[in-house]
This record gives sequence, C-alpha cells and structure tokens, in this order.
Amino acid sequence: MNNATFRPSRPGDEPGAYYVCLKTGDHGRDGEPFYREDPDALGRLFVGPYLAFEPDLARILEDPEGICGYALGAFDSREFYARYEREWRPSLCARFPAPAGDPATWTRVQQVYDGYHHPDYFCPEPYDRYPSHLHIDLLERAQGRGYGRRLLEAVMDRLRERGSPGAHLGVSLRNLRALGFYERLGFRELIRVGSGLDGCIYLGKELRP
Repeated sequence: MNNATFRPSRPGDEPGAYYVCLKTGDHGRDGEPFYREDPDALGRLFVGPYLAFEPDLARILEDPEGICGYALGAFDSREFYARYEREWRPSLCARFPAPAGDPATWTRVQQVYDGYHHPDYFCPEPYDRYPSHLHIDLLERAQGRGYGRRLLEAVMDRLRERGSPGAHLGVSLRNLRALGFYERLGFRELIRVGSGLDGCIYLGKELRP
C-alpha cells in the first residue's frame, strides 16, 4: 500500500476512526475479539472527544479501503480533560452503567466502562514543558511505511504553530515495540506508572523551534 494520504479530520470520520481504535485496541494488536459486545467502547474514550474538541489537531490517514490511521492531539491537556469532564463523560456514564462485582471477572468492555466512571487524567511533570498530548493508531496495512511519523509530525507542527512548548504521550508496557518509534522521533521517557505489564511509560518531546 503506497497510495494512502493524510488530511485534517472532518465530520463523518468517527466510524472509520473508531474502527481503527478497535483494531489496535489490544495494546497495539487487534482488539476486536475482546470488544464484540460493544465495538465502539474504546473509540468513545480515545477518539471521539478529540474529534469533537480538538479537530484542528486531528489528522486522518486514508487509502482506497478507507480510514486506516489517525493522529490526535490536545493543546492543553488539563483544559481538555476539564472539558471532557463537563461535556463528554456525563453522557457516557448515563448510557453505560459502572460494572459491579469483582474487577478480576470483568470483561474488557466492562473495564472500559469502569474507565468512563473513573477517568485517568494523569499528566506527567514538568507539566509546563509538556502540556500537550498526542495519540496515534495505524491499522496493520498502514504500518512500517513512514505514515506514522508523517502523521505525528503534522500534528506536532500544528502544536508548534499554536505555541505549545512540548507534548507527551503514554505507551503501554505491553506495546514495547512502539517505544523505539517514539524515541526515533525524539521522545524521551518522563515517568513510569503502574506495575508489571499493566504499567505505562510516559514520554515527552519539546516542540520549541
């Protein structure tokens, strides 16, 4: 596949972008087998609010088969999360009740619903150096062709234009192959949170010219 193009997001991209989120939803691998009861569960958390609140920082990768990737961003993470808390999360909580019982028995979908009710707004320090954050996913057919770099660089260029001093992102410890990609783009480790394979590494990159 050499004929994919990337573009700014536009209304109507949600189904295709949600599908990319689903197909990369198992720590970078295909998450569809785990979310059959609600395929949009992850997309409502990791894609929808960015397309709604930060369309200026959303880039969509598309080929003849459809949307095959995206890069998303938030200019000021704390402001973004505050808006998410006010305008996005209430409807999620109203539509999808918090799971009950032993968390060890929850399905992946129930774990995501718990995330609707108990959001994680963690931002690594020093916040004033890395206030923006980024998120990227590519379908397998789009990987290894340089598209991920181009997408992220396009979003980071826009953040620079808007005056952001730096950006951060999180990487699951179950997705270590992504670390090399981010490090080649100039991201450096800021902090690790959690434990074992359920932990997350936060990386940061300064964006000043």
